[in-house]
Amino acid sequence: MKSKIFKGVILASAIAFINCGDDSATSPLSSTGDISSSSIESTAESSSSDDKCLASSLPNACGDAPVSSSDIAPTSSSEIAPASSSDEAPVSSADAPSSSSDVQSSSGDVASSSSEAQSSSSEQVSSSSEAPKGIFLASGKEEEKDQLKVVYKTNTGWDNKGILAYPEQLSSDQKHGVVVWGPGGGTEPGAYEGMIRRLASHGFVVIALSVSPGDATQASKAIDWLENKNKDSNDPFYQKLELTKVGCSGHSMGGLESEQAAIKDKRVFTAFLNNSGDKNGGVIKNFPKEKTAAVLYGEVGMEKPNAIKDYETATDIKSCLIEMTGGPKNNSEGGYGHGSGSWDGMAATIAWMRWQLGGENERQADFVGTTGKYIDGSIIGKQGKWKTQCKNF
Repeated sequence: MKSKIFKGVILASAIAFINCGDDSATSPLSSTGDISSSSIESTAESSSSDDKCLASSLPNACGDAPVSSSDIAPTSSSEIAPASSSDEAPVSSADAPSSSSDVQSSSGDVASSSSEAQSSSSEQVSSSSEAPKGIFLASGKEEEKDQLKVVYKTNTGWDNKGILAYPEQLSSDQKHGVVVWGPGGGTEPGAYEGMIRRLASHGFVVIALSVSPGDATQASKAIDWLENKNKDSNDPFYQKLELTKVGCSGHSMGGLESEQAAIKDKRVFTAFLNNSGDKNGGVIKNFPKEKTAAVLYGEVGMEKPNAIKDYETATDIKSCLIEMTGGPKNNSEGGYGHGSGSWDGMAATIAWMRWQLGGENERQADFVGTTGKYIDGSIIGKQGKWKTQCKNF
């Protein structure tokens, strides 16, 4: 990842993550993954109160004063201010296609290039009259690539500030798994467009939150909203969503929102935390024992001690701790840091959801054991390797 991607994205998210000044600043990514310098500068300048600005592992995160990485820890949800979604472009009021047979997206709605977003005949809607059975997954299994064309809608969801993404053609004989995505503190959900589109292209219906307070309130409201659509016989999502086994994932504060949702919402089955972790001794230990969790962190990410502690205190829960190692040394953090999981490491989230929600149990060997794709394998398409440990599987 380019140096400016790490510096910008991590800066915008980390500022809110550590309560550094005004959390209403945003850091939207362009379609190429770059961040505008103006948004970075305005974010840094918004930190006007020195007594609120904690030390950061990021150079100049809170001004020009020297900083210490030892003081960094993800904050509680009460310290994070909601981000604004006013910069998102308005879209049609329709939240879903009019029917599964005539699903269309505009040229701006299509997630992938023709080389990456393809739908084969085996992935088309079935003509079966039977009720949907099982979870639909794209037949293409490479989590490093987009597999299906998707519809991508902004300014939607229960508060009209979120993002909804789903396969362009919905299945008629299988249900679609649901993933709730939580953005980092102070970061617009659109900054994670690549992750959102990738998840949807593998067959999931993805609802991205406008903010992540870290207390499950936004995640649960998003699931409620989808549940109403699933019950509405006039809605294209009618009886097409699997809402008894939902996945939650997110970056930084979005990770905290995810694990709280797994604790508080019986519909949430698994949580995948990207560069996150509870600072107060870990809360994954409070998951109902039938649920699962994964915590991904960067080798030099400020979230590292919290991620490790969250995993280590969860003695009875099926869980994995995933580290990204060997990252580029020429970025602002000198390796895989606080912005690693949602971008360079997004394949791990996709693989986890295909396993935990989609029932691809053969993927367990990629995470659990002594050697495997995400245990000690290379980070495909990037540099470095995965380093993973799991327990209770």
